[in-house]
Amino acid sequence: MLALTILFDGIIYASWLFIVALGLTLIFGVLKILNIAHGSFYAVGAYVTASFVSWSVGAGMSPAWSLLFMLLAALAVSLLLAPLVERVLLRSFYGRDEVLLVLVTYALFLILEDVTKLIWGAVPYYVTEPYMLFGVLDIGLMSYVGYDFILIGFAVVCGLGVWWGLNRTRTGKIVLAVIHSNEIAASMGINVSRVCTLAFMFGIFLASLAGALTSPMISVQPGLASGVIIVSFAVVIIGGLGSIEGAAIGAVIVGLARALAVHTWPAAELFSIYIAMAIVLMFRPEGLFHRIQARKI
Repeated sequence: MLALTILFDGIIYASWLFIVALGLTLIFGVLKILNIAHGSFYAVGAYVTASFVSWSVGAGMSPAWSLLFMLLAALAVSLLLAPLVERVLLRSFYGRDEVLLVLVTYALFLILEDVTKLIWGAVPYYVTEPYMLFGVLDIGLMSYVGYDFILIGFAVVCGLGVWWGLNRTRTGKIVLAVIHSNEIAASMGINVSRVCTLAFMFGIFLASLAGALTSPMISVQPGLASGVIIVSFAVVIIGGLGSIEGAAIGAVIVGLARALAVHTWPAAELFSIYIAMAIVLMFRPEGLFHRIQARKI
């Protein structure tokens, strides 16, 4: 029974983490940027969702509307904030040293942390109404909130949707061409700058969507971004940078490692993630799904 509990808890934790890591690996694949600020967009998505849901509940609207507001919050962050960041800040650093880009995104992380405090303050937000919409499911002797399984479904849809979009559509082929080589793609008439902007927006949409989906499950408060970026980087390092399959397997490994620690040795919850990462990197230093040929996702 303990093993089944660890399995379910690990998969539930891995589901939202996979959505965050999927956006992170997409941005790395196209823009060649390790986006330290990725967790900040997750936090902004959670805060915007908390604001929208709190407003809808205060206005007497049905809690079911909060599901729509989650999607609208993620769209708002990706459509309003992401293009501004990419065009005004990041675009001028393309092609520069990768360490410089890491420092730029770290500075953005610090800025967004302070901005969220200025806008929403330091008081935690709790929006539990969407979490109880789907009731409770009994699996044997265990009970799980139905919303957790909706979250798993969202993760599966996001993963399959991104894979299908990249490998089965014309737009995806264009993105893969940019991933393979900016110069060759540009010589073929592809607007590389537009592809980079759209890829960044979609990656940020995934991060903010994960924040929106998890906001009913957690306390939305300052410091949320730093914890997310640590575990999401662990996922993409385990799976291999730029790999959808790697992000999925890495999220499951991290989720199961954390669940095992929570149920057997709670003090080692965060440490267990580093142990799992170290074990994988001992045998596969480039990650589980690293490809020697041209980078692709």
